[in-house]
Amino acid sequence: MVEPAVNVGVVDIGTNSMRLLITSRLAEVGRWVEVTGLGRGVDRTGRLSEASIAASIEAFLGFGSLMDSHGVTRRKAIATSASRDAGNRGEFFERAQASLGVMPTLISGEEEAHYAFTGATSGLDDRSEVVVSDIGGGSSEFVTIDASVSVDIGSVRLTERILTGRPAPQRQLEEAAAHVLDLFATVPRNGVRSIGIAGTWTSLGAIALELPGYDRERVHGSKVSSADLDRVVDMLASMTVEETETIPSLDPKRAPVILSGAVVAREVLRHLALNEITVSERDTLDGVAAELLAD
Repeated sequence: MVEPAVNVGVVDIGTNSMRLLITSRLAEVGRWVEVTGLGRGVDRTGRLSEASIAASIEAFLGFGSLMDSHGVTRRKAIATSASRDAGNRGEFFERAQASLGVMPTLISGEEEAHYAFTGATSGLDDRSEVVVSDIGGGSSEFVTIDASVSVDIGSVRLTERILTGRPAPQRQLEEAAAHVLDLFATVPRNGVRSIGIAGTWTSLGAIALELPGYDRERVHGSKVSSADLDRVVDMLASMTVEETETIPSLDPKRAPVILSGAVVAREVLRHLALNEITVSERDTLDGVAAELLAD
């Protein structure tokens, strides 16, 4: 007798976006993303704003309904950088639980890195020389099969700290690049190939491909080179936020921070001394889902 498929639901509460994966051992049901900017201002105030909390709770209400409608029997919500740094996360978590049906779990940068590597490298025969790069809104992770480093810089933090002008003055671009490279100084240069995961890398992959709209199948497995990132940084730096919103393959809500994400991405390749990176749609969500399905 064949066992019925058990659907699990995983929510990633990030600094810039809220993401949901519903899947089973047999097939993926779907992925959903809502950009709510949860971590905006946390670097300065140490607190989540009421506006960003409200936007995130609205996204969670939709996620909870989706999990209910797809018969999700096991669910987990993980919270990362912005929540780690927020003094009012307890109140936020209680409100999130009421919407999602599960209390969020605050995970460390190391745990986040483990899930990211597991998800990104699923299906690979040899993972020994892979470095997974996960650029979030508040932090960036570098992960190998036996080690990980989490650095407190991402697209939201870099925007708020340095890249405040759009179009971006050359001096800000240079300062931002130097700041990121300085923070990456302690990151080991392990591995001979890299995989880029999550919203910054997938968005940059779509922009580099000049897609007429976001196409998950074309983005997954695509290559982004150092030259691509130079070109994308130059293009984004010359645009206003409003002009960036019109890029057809980009979620308009990512427009305020995607330039900073591109600068971080460029410095990732520069630091690792690699010419290109492979973009993957499999990421932290997949790593957590694998854990739930193994129980």
